Amino acid sequence: MMSDKKRIAIKDWDVSDRPREKMLNKGKQALTDAELIAILMGSGNRSESAVELAQRILREHKNNLIEISKLSIHDLMKFRGIGEAKAISIVAALELGYRRLKSEVIEKKAITTSKNAFDYMNCIIGDSQHEEFSILLLDRANQIIGEKNISKGGLSATVVDPKKIFSIALENKASNIILCHNHPSGNLKPSQQDNSITEKIVNAGKLLEINILDHIIIGKNSYFSYADEGQL
Repeated sequence: MMSDKKRIAIKDWDVSDRPREKMLNKGKQALTDAELIAILMGSGNRSESAVELAQRILREHKNNLIEISKLSIHDLMKFRGIGEAKAISIVAALELGYRRLKSEVIEKKAITTSKNAFDYMNCIIGDSQHEEFSILLLDRANQIIGEKNISKGGLSATVVDPKKIFSIALENKASNIILCHNHPSGNLKPSQQDNSITEKIVNAGKLLEINILDHIIIGKNSYFSYADEGQL
């Protein structure tokens, strides 16, 4: 069906196929990812409609919104037909999606599974192109007190200071901690360094009576949990 609409402006499509009208008449769930992005863009370029341009952007990024959310404003502006205003609209919309997911975790109040922790932290460091190490601070009921970044490193490593972790935990009166860092490569297998720092922090936590509930390694929209694997 789309092949019949080559180089035809969306305004000349059948009303039932236009993204905006489709949303009004059928609801937001009826739209494809490309149609939703097309609404944000408003228009395409001389050879592509907004929908076709959005489809091309998706194809070039594995039809994965997570991959697209990692694009910067300047990355998006490399596509013909996307200027600064359109790029800003797309980045803003995807950021709102991440923040909504984060808010949903907070609304549940307590972290009860590794997936809860992943959903929350993925919004914060999942897109980083460099390795980052953060901690999720929890009270005795595992309710979220806050999140603190401990260090930022290069593409494959970051330096972690256990003293800084527990100083922050004591300052915020946290009873429990979840360790979290990302692997920009997407490889979820813990390194020997990951295992060593985890063991060191867990042992230090026992002395201070601060529980390390888990250590989450975030890859590309997936994760590894030390707790789930019985490695704490």
